Amino acid sequence: MSSEKTLIRIALTLAASLLAADFAAAQLPSPALLVVNKDENAMAIVDPVAKKVLGSVRVGDGPHEVAATADGKLAFVTNYGLQNAAVPGSTISVIDLATKKELRKFDIGKDAKPHGAVFANGKLYFTAEGFDMIGRYDPVANKMDWMLGTGQDRSHVLAVSPDATKIFVANINSDTVNIMERVGDPPDWTSTIVQVGDGPEGIDVTPDGKEVWTAHTADGAVSVIDVATKRVTHTLPLNMVRANRIKVTLDGKHVLISDARGGKLLVLDAATKKEIKRIDIGRGPTGILMVPGGQQAIIAVSGEHELAYFDLKTLEVTDRFSPGKNPDGMHWIAASGN
Repeated sequence: MSSEKTLIRIALTLAASLLAADFAAAQLPSPALLVVNKDENAMAIVDPVAKKVLGSVRVGDGPHEVAATADGKLAFVTNYGLQNAAVPGSTISVIDLATKKELRKFDIGKDAKPHGAVFANGKLYFTAEGFDMIGRYDPVANKMDWMLGTGQDRSHVLAVSPDATKIFVANINSDTVNIMERVGDPPDWTSTIVQVGDGPEGIDVTPDGKEVWTAHTADGAVSVIDVATKRVTHTLPLNMVRANRIKVTLDGKHVLISDARGGKLLVLDAATKKEIKRIDIGRGPTGILMVPGGQQAIIAVSGEHELAYFDLKTLEVTDRFSPGKNPDGMHWIAASGN
């Protein structure tokens, strides 16, 4: 009898341990980092402090960008489609972060090629490159409740003002940027087309909302647009090979640019528009994430299958680790209570 009790006790202890492990596995780290790994068709959930992958969620083919709700409950991955694939992507994966499971794939339409993703005011704003438009997805209603054509070719990446009253879209093949503004009540939208350099792709808006910066993939330059006048005020010939992402630091003092084919990370002074530093960072730098707090940025170095942690004070890479194969888009979920 005593041996039976011992076996029962062991079984109950093991079951409790397994349940505790399952519960722990379901929890997000605080803070948490979401990383899209294009070669795995998956989104990794990462502890950015311990630099450890805690889970991976299978999404659609050729995922490129990721965004999340402010409360960290849902994530959204744009499934752009595989490079040169016969059938481009058409869906957005909606992911429950607590269970680390894809809830559904929201289908935008055949050949939509969704790419850029920004979550603002309870809605997901995204580009649909195949349709030359931007759309807005309501996760509560599970529907696209608004869309607007850009009138341009290959509308690829977008930036959205915090109040979602202005949207800025880089159009690669048209060499233009759309400045879209919500006006009136009930709201309507205006769109102004600004001519920039050759092949604009990366785009960001300064924290004060006064300037839009866009990096050109084809001519290796950067355009700076004054939002008030909707005119290019500076064209910076930086001689990059393929400048594909650009981000302004949270304090508005610096601008980071990834040169995907040149293997460089450029740091500019936002006020003077001068180059401060050009760093050999590895093969294929792509996505750039500004970490809340303003002390650090993370660069996805896709050709190395690594993330590079970049100190914004010393302007040096401080650490690296691999979140998976061919990382690109990232999203930071702040620590609980912050």
